[in-house]
Amino acid sequence: MKLIVAMIRPEKLNDVLRALYKIDVRGFTTSKVEGHGAEAEVVQTYRGTTVKMTLNEKVRLEIGVSESFVEPTVEAIMSAARTGEVGDGKIFVLPLDKVYRIRTGEEDAAAVTPVPLSI
Repeated sequence: MKLIVAMIRPEKLNDVLRALYKIDVRGFTTSKVEGHGAEAEVVQTYRGTTVKMTLNEKVRLEIGVSESFVEPTVEAIMSAARTGEVGDGKIFVLPLDKVYRIRTGEEDAAAVTPVPLSI
């Protein structure tokens, strides 16, 4: 099992979510974050004061997946988030030692596998 952490442009979030749904990745967490990479620094004037903006808004996605979902998930994020410009983001793939589904007590791969919705 792996934890995929991706930092992407906020405007690419909907494209990434559509790509993830297409490959049946439904369980994830998103957070609004700020960070700095290789993007150019922006200088703005606010109320007569010049301010150098060094942090850029990003969206952080965290997705726990079983081994078979790692490559498709990474490819979906990369293809949907890519603009070809500096600041497209990063994807980190980390080992995931243990996962528990609180509702059922399932562990590991069973806990990260999508559950069919009963309607």
